[in-house]
Amino acid sequence: MNFVEKIGLAALHRIDPETAHGLAIKALKMGLSPAPGPVTSARLKTTLAGIDLPNPVGLAAGFDKNAEVLTPLSQSGFGFIEVGAATPRPQPGNPQPRLFRLTEDKAAINRFGFNNQGMDLIERRLSLRPTGAVIGLNLGANKDSEDRANDFAKVLAHCGAHLDFATVNVSSPNTEKLRDLQGKAALSALLSGVIKTRNELDRKIPVFLKIAPDLNADEIQDIAAVAVETGVDAVIATNTTLSRTGLQSAHKGEAGGLSGAPLFESSTRVLAQVSQLLDGKVPLVGVGGISTPEQAYAKICAGASAVQLYTAMIYQGLSLAGDIARGLDDLLARDGFDNVAQAVGSKRGDWL
Repeated sequence: MNFVEKIGLAALHRIDPETAHGLAIKALKMGLSPAPGPVTSARLKTTLAGIDLPNPVGLAAGFDKNAEVLTPLSQSGFGFIEVGAATPRPQPGNPQPRLFRLTEDKAAINRFGFNNQGMDLIERRLSLRPTGAVIGLNLGANKDSEDRANDFAKVLAHCGAHLDFATVNVSSPNTEKLRDLQGKAALSALLSGVIKTRNELDRKIPVFLKIAPDLNADEIQDIAAVAVETGVDAVIATNTTLSRTGLQSAHKGEAGGLSGAPLFESSTRVLAQVSQLLDGKVPLVGVGGISTPEQAYAKICAGASAVQLYTAMIYQGLSLAGDIARGLDDLLARDGFDNVAQAVGSKRGDWL
């Protein structure tokens, strides 16, 4: 993080976090961001569900909900970007305040509730996406929808032509009963509908499934089985948690999903468990609490083919993406790996 970025972060931390997020998006639109381009090397180049990545460090959904800053984000060091979540109709989300910094815990709690401008506007922005970048969309359902499962397919049909991948998000805790769709029967029906829609697109893009960390062993086993049976192309482990174990911040009692440092261990354990069950049949993306190259490397060694960041950037800035990619390159070299793919799952047993 350079001096200007430090000053900018310090200023943003003096104001309401949701307002600060909006200002960060405006700063990116003005070109006020690190722009090293995708950090890459022979060791970092890899593939995820058939997608060629310059490096395995991605941006998680939620930062650029409305696909407003695709170009600057694609030049910020990431290997791939996920925007959204997008729903068929625009929706305001839950009442404010709904985003809280837990500075002492290097964490955040949000209860946004899929606030976004809707698939029509997001599709128009995606149609103007930068060439050469790897961009995916997180699919969501409207809160008041009579058929939430169909909402995911509807967004995919509308936006799929401009995507490199799409993620089915049934793991947000902020839309009432959304996580009920992670049950075996409901999830199988939902994914089958999304896969059918994907197969009707002109470009058969990969479909990912994002799961929660708050799952027991039976639920994890069911999800792994459904992922294989339905032909999902990758599993993202994990979304935010409802757990509040060990938190110190005054905001620890706020409702919503917890992200950031406290999520690292639990999300990595779920990742390793899913990796063991899938046994190479479906690749994984590791998310949750990554703020250092060592933590990104740990997710990879636990079974992730790629990783995603978000909350750590609140505290360390957008340049963190490039820093983690370069640090990961050094760690792979230290341990004698010629390519990141060789390290995937190499220490999975440490997390089981």
